[in-house]
Amino acid sequence: MTSELLHKNLQKYFGFDQFKGEQEKIILNILNGKNTFVLMPTGGGKSLCYQLPALMQEGTAIVISPLIALMKNQVDALRGYSSDDSITHFLNSSLNRADTARVKDDVVSGRTKLLYVAPETLTKEDNLEFFKSFKISFFAIDEAHCISEWGHDFRPEYRKIRQTTDKIGQVPIIALTATATLKVQHDIQKNLAITDADVYKASFNRENLYYEIRPKVNATKEIIRIIKNNPRKSIIIYCLSRKKVEEIAETLQVNNINALAYHAGMDAATRASHQDQFLMEDVEVIVATIAFGMGIDKPDVRFVIHYDIPKSLESYYQETGRAGRDGGEGQCIAFYSYKDIQKLEKFMQGKPVAEQEIGKQLLLETASFAESSICRRITLLNYFGEQIDECGNCDNCLHPKERFEGKKYVTLALETIVEMKDKFKAELIAEVLVGSENSEIKAYKLDKLKNYGAGKEKDSKFWTSVLRQCLLSKLVDKEIENYGLIRLTEKGKEYLTNPYNFTLIKHVNYADSEEEAYNNTSINSAGDPLLVSLLKDLRKKIAKQKDIPPYVIFQDTSLDEISIHYPLTKEELLNISGVGSGKVDRYGKDFLELINNYVEDNNIERPDDLVIRSIANKSGDKLQIIKSVDRNVPLDQIAKSLGIEIEALIKKLEAIVYSGTKLDINYYTEEEIDEEKIDEIYDYFMDVDDENIDDALAEFEEDGFTEQEIRLVRIMFISEIAN
Repeated sequence: MTSELLHKNLQKYFGFDQFKGEQEKIILNILNGKNTFVLMPTGGGKSLCYQLPALMQEGTAIVISPLIALMKNQVDALRGYSSDDSITHFLNSSLNRADTARVKDDVVSGRTKLLYVAPETLTKEDNLEFFKSFKISFFAIDEAHCISEWGHDFRPEYRKIRQTTDKIGQVPIIALTATATLKVQHDIQKNLAITDADVYKASFNRENLYYEIRPKVNATKEIIRIIKNNPRKSIIIYCLSRKKVEEIAETLQVNNINALAYHAGMDAATRASHQDQFLMEDVEVIVATIAFGMGIDKPDVRFVIHYDIPKSLESYYQETGRAGRDGGEGQCIAFYSYKDIQKLEKFMQGKPVAEQEIGKQLLLETASFAESSICRRITLLNYFGEQIDECGNCDNCLHPKERFEGKKYVTLALETIVEMKDKFKAELIAEVLVGSENSEIKAYKLDKLKNYGAGKEKDSKFWTSVLRQCLLSKLVDKEIENYGLIRLTEKGKEYLTNPYNFTLIKHVNYADSEEEAYNNTSINSAGDPLLVSLLKDLRKKIAKQKDIPPYVIFQDTSLDEISIHYPLTKEELLNISGVGSGKVDRYGKDFLELINNYVEDNNIERPDDLVIRSIANKSGDKLQIIKSVDRNVPLDQIAKSLGIEIEALIKKLEAIVYSGTKLDINYYTEEEIDEEKIDEIYDYFMDVDDENIDDALAEFEEDGFTEQEIRLVRIMFISEIAN
């Protein structure tokens, strides 16, 4: 086959003048009947590598593809280059009996050059005779990473492909994937029995893509800001769960954003309709699970946003690769909370140990990437065995994180783990280091340890961050059988014997999830200082009338946020953090009157794109907590039923009462806390102008009051006095 003839066919079938990268060599290899392995990033032109030789050869090429949506997209695209629709078909469970018969007739008669099938269709015994009844030019296994248990989208049925093709006949095989580490590549080749295959590997470096990881704090609001600041741009938002997909899509819709959901739980017709609307640009934003996007040939996706961090770096690379395929703008933004990693680890419990080991390793690599301070592109490409210098087009290159020498902190953390005999989780190790007095520490007598309180100059979040960086550097490990227990690795033991300089990254708050962020994210007073002053005057006036401290009406962070968004209705006021329906009913009228008058008198132009409308919380946690408290269920039992620690429950209780809902937890506090302590803490909060916990802890330090006791009484106080 001459190069001239190949170019002539390229022009004839696809209208292109030249091949991209290694395409020409790959096609010649297939035409010469050789097994072929192709590693090429998304947008690199993998499909043409098997489509052109299929069109040029006698017989039908069988293309094995994992998703019905992907098959439809590929078939539609290929038919666009031909006047005869029978040139390509797909054969899968979406076809009725008549459609299936027509497809088989076109294939057997020789009119069809490419037949797309699902692996289940290929391996079904009933179909074997059909596949033996016509000439097959070659088998193309698309998305071949699905074969490997180390791949990011493992599909068990993919591992049966080779034994089925052997029954059908000996023909060449081409395997193609956009993401595969060396380990995955070897696994694919071994399983397909093509270790002799010629391997073609293109560079995985997509220079036009910008990579950024953000702490998962108010992520939904951030996403709405991004979309509103980038009108008419195609955007994909990925979530791990169907429930979250539905929730975010609905939130975007109520904020006047043209968005649709897409996940495997929808019926095929709805999925196809939503996909087509996105491809045809009737819809600008698609919110999806990973079921969407595999092989979707839309060149002008400008943003790929991960609401949830993916389960592996291969997933991340594959999904971000759908941005900027035309070489134009491609923004890849992921929201990351370490709690998401912990959730994914919990989901692995109960699976075979070997599967847990693989999953744990993939998650560790993802967490390491997310929390790393070095160039994102260096880390990502190194994962695929490619070396580059710093890219200058990621958050770590453009905004380097602060680093410091941490040998003494790492040494202290590792010594404490040894002292605790590898039997506890990171959170409790951090609590021991800061000298916390929670009930678990006392129950296990951990307050008797030598290192108890040895790190109290730092807070528990700092020590959790140190432990996580030790985990990422493989100085410590988490047990699989006993989920989450931290133990030293051999590398960690060697470090304690011969400590060396260890660079730590200044703590970025990746530990808190979005729903708990209300108390950790203060809005900088970048709003309207005059309005804030007027709001505080009104708050003080109402507080005097009701004889309560001003902060129990609205916290300062809520007033700051009001001064940025200028809410004019009850519905808009409900979207301010820390403001619930109870507070709106009780105090909203006076505050809204002031804001409306201020906006009118000063001709204020409101930043409408920042007024985020929310939908009802469908998680059920809030309702479950309120009902449980009403039934006087002990708080530790409520926490257990929700699968969270007591500290996390307290945060949820705080969020509920600060938004204006009354909660009577007296039944629990009176059982757990001395009556005199309750009275003292209660009186303290009645007299101060600020309910800051650190100030309260300092006030009661000599009396031995714990943070948990103070926060529980504060919940009682806010609920009774403010609500």
